[in-house]
Amino acid sequence: MIELAFSDEVQAARATRQPIVALESTIITHGMPHPQNVQVAAQVEDDIRATGAVPATIAVLEGRLQIGLSPAQLDGLGRASGVAKLSRADLAACLATGGNGGVPKGAEHSFDISADLQELAQTPVTVVAAGAKAILDIAKTLEVLETLGVPVIAFGQDDFPAFWSAKSEFAAPLRIDKPDTIARAHALRGALGLPGGQLVANPIPAEAEIPAETLAPIIAAAQSEADQRGITGKAVTPFLLQRIFEATEGRSLEANIALVRNNARLAARIAQALIKILR
Repeated sequence: MIELAFSDEVQAARATRQPIVALESTIITHGMPHPQNVQVAAQVEDDIRATGAVPATIAVLEGRLQIGLSPAQLDGLGRASGVAKLSRADLAACLATGGNGGVPKGAEHSFDISADLQELAQTPVTVVAAGAKAILDIAKTLEVLETLGVPVIAFGQDDFPAFWSAKSEFAAPLRIDKPDTIARAHALRGALGLPGGQLVANPIPAEAEIPAETLAPIIAAAQSEADQRGITGKAVTPFLLQRIFEATEGRSLEANIALVRNNARLAARIAQALIKILR
């Protein structure tokens, strides 16, 4: 049986039915260099606490599913190398040994579609993200989510955001302007017996965004280089992000930090509203 290990903070929150916000650890292991990755992870956790919820950063450590990390565990994860990115497909294997994804450009040939989308269709969870990364094929990502029956909700605007850019050329299927309404939508899915979760697309703050027209030629050049070098699969995203970081002289990383913290604050507000509904 797989062991779930809870931090003291998360264990106490569960016992007293406080709102909890789950955080992926990919930003620590693959998103930023050390020590900035650990510093940002700690900032995000503090943002959630300041909004009245409890953070639960999740990682696989020493064969256990760790829910909530101590400062030492965060730092250790931030310093580690060769860490795997896990999905439903490889979680069991890795347990035995150790801004959402979407559809990449060219997926009609490679069939390389992120497991995030199928997971959203199966797991009753509300995921807050800054839309699909601009390096993805947003049209196909939205189409796959619709096919899988996953509600896609833009928070506070009609356009579907594109990670570093607040808007894209695509309209969001749904718009909701209040966190408590998003929480009610989550609860109603369960009450209606509908499977899966919902994706909340939260636009990056205006002061931190990089316009889509600035990013488009940078992304195209980076994708062309990746194709020429034969970079495929899970190696594509980190390669493209590094090239975009270099071409924007670090602005993409600054934007990434801003959107992650913005997502954490919204997720905390949704969690607060949801716990009131479920009590």
